[in-house]
Amino acid sequence: MFIVHVFVHVKPDQIDSFTNASLENARNSIQEQGVARFDVIQQQDDPSRFVLVEVYKTPQDPARHKETAHYQKWRDTVADMMAEPRSSIKYTNIFPAENEWD
Repeated sequence: MFIVHVFVHVKPDQIDSFTNASLENARNSIQEQGVARFDVIQQQDDPSRFVLVEVYKTPQDPARHKETAHYQKWRDTVADMMAEPRSSIKYTNIFPAENEWD
């Protein structure tokens, strides 16, 4: 598994719009063959901060994801909603074992 956490700080007046766009993207993303999970989480003490937890089956799958129409729509839609550029950190899966993922 190849895991990416995308950190997003949204302008306070754009939280609802960002959430709606991100949920649409996530619902489409989990239909992709190379996506094992795609979570949208919101920080409790600062609702303008989100993390997208993206779990891909191979290191090549994030690039395939970025070629999809739903990702490109999300990227273009949320670009002006961000208070600062988004950032990401890439991780390697330790547990559960890859064959234990649904």
